[in-house]
Amino acid sequence: MNTSYITGSTEAAGALIPIVSSEIRFRDFLGAVMVRWGFNRDKYRVKPGIYAIGTPGSDSDVFVTANYKLTFDNLRKNLSDTNGWILVLDTKGVNVWCAAGKGTFSTRELVAKINSVSLDKIVDHKRLIVPQLGATGIAAHKVREETGFNVHYGPVRASDIEEFIKNGYHAESSMRKVKFGFMDRIKLVPNDFLYGKYYLLGAMIVLFLLSGLSRNGISFKNFSAVGGPSIFNVFLAYFAGIVFTPVFLPYIPGRYFSLKGFFSGIIVFIALFLTGLSNENIISTLSWFFITGAVSSFTAMNFTGSSTYTSLSGVKKEMKIFVPLQISFTATGIILQVIGKLI
Repeated sequence: MNTSYITGSTEAAGALIPIVSSEIRFRDFLGAVMVRWGFNRDKYRVKPGIYAIGTPGSDSDVFVTANYKLTFDNLRKNLSDTNGWILVLDTKGVNVWCAAGKGTFSTRELVAKINSVSLDKIVDHKRLIVPQLGATGIAAHKVREETGFNVHYGPVRASDIEEFIKNGYHAESSMRKVKFGFMDRIKLVPNDFLYGKYYLLGAMIVLFLLSGLSRNGISFKNFSAVGGPSIFNVFLAYFAGIVFTPVFLPYIPGRYFSLKGFFSGIIVFIALFLTGLSNENIISTLSWFFITGAVSSFTAMNFTGSSTYTSLSGVKKEMKIFVPLQISFTATGIILQVIGKLI
């Protein structure tokens, strides 16, 4: 792992503590781009422990974060005018919000890190600033009971931290609101696009094999007229769920991501129908209605775990409703594909 963000060290509590820069350099930027595209995602981590930023002293604030490097980098770049300590928990390379849900950004881990770095000897105060999105994993009263430290839940976004401190550790209502804006959604697209590549490949193979079916048997001699359009149609359905849905999320009807994805798939189907790419007879055309809707709905459903729009119970409810429908639509589409080829 690249540690160029470490610029030196400072001594506190009889130990040398790494000093980190608030500057995001090209290697950090390149690493972030690679991770966004799914490369080295599981290993993009910072060593858990205590770090210094600026020239902190015993009265400086302590900021708690996850050891996912994107999260760590986002915090340090927003502390450019701050002297403080960064306490990094071992979240197995997962961001704060997801780690809190998984149980790694937890009370137990926070207490363990406070004790292992002897935080009570590094700072004179008993104040910890914990990200608001980590609140589900941290029980403030238990942290206080076991360590004496008081948890102050900071703002949702790291960009508001310095203003939060200036306000006397008080977050304005706007700092408590979780947004899922255009740029937030776009950042998720590359990783999710590659994450579902095996689903895409599997769907392409199935539809490619079906495309060669006819009353005379199976033939793939004319790829441009048989297999090519089927592969292209599946790709468009996948694109609708992974790209089109998050980009136009606020404008697509429905509350559930699966439903929004279904509507995106229908738009693709209409485009295929109008351009004549949905095949030559009414049954084959109808099959693509079910297939594009199912593929787009399934891939869009992944965003239930990529945003703060829904809770764990909400995700389970959505899957309980829509997964059976997606399976039914897929099966219906495949059956109609076969019938359309044989009539």
